[in-house]
Amino acid sequence: MPTEYLTKEGFKKLEDELCLRKAATRREIAERIEEAKELGDLSENAEYASAKDEFAFNEGRIAELEEIVKNSVIIHHHANHQAVSIGSKVRVKDGGAEREYVIVGSTEANPLEGRISNESPFGRAFLGKSVGDEVEVRAPKGVIKVKITNID
Repeated sequence: MPTEYLTKEGFKKLEDELCLRKAATRREIAERIEEAKELGDLSENAEYASAKDEFAFNEGRIAELEEIVKNSVIIHHHANHQAVSIGSKVRVKDGGAEREYVIVGSTEANPLEGRISNESPFGRAFLGKSVGDEVEVRAPKGVIKVKITNID
C-alpha cells in the first residue's frame, strides 16, 4: 500500500474509527450473530446472513484502516508560504471568483469541503507553485486556469 498523507486530525479520526470497530462494533455484531443463531435453521435465517455480511464488512474495514494507519505520514505543515505543499491552504482566483483549497492526502480528500488530494489533477498542479503563479489544469470540461493569490 502506498504512503497515506494525513493531517493530525485525520489520523486521530481514523484511529478512533479503528478502535470503535475493533471493540464496540465487533461486540455488537457478535451479539447479533448469537441472537440469530438462537432462532434456529441458519440456512434460511436472514438475520444471521445479514449479521455475517456486516461482520465481513467490518473486518474488511478494520484491515483497511490498519493498513492506512501503518502506512501513514502525518502532515506537519510548516509555515512556508513560499510554495504549495501537502497541508497548505491555497487561495486561488478563477476569473472573478476566489476559492480556497487545502491540499491533503487522498484519504482525507473531500472536494465539496475544499479539501483536495495531492494526487488529484488540481493538487498535483498546485504542488511547488508560489503566490502569483498561474496554474493550468486539464479537466473533462477543458483547461481550467487559476492564479494563486495566497498560501497559508
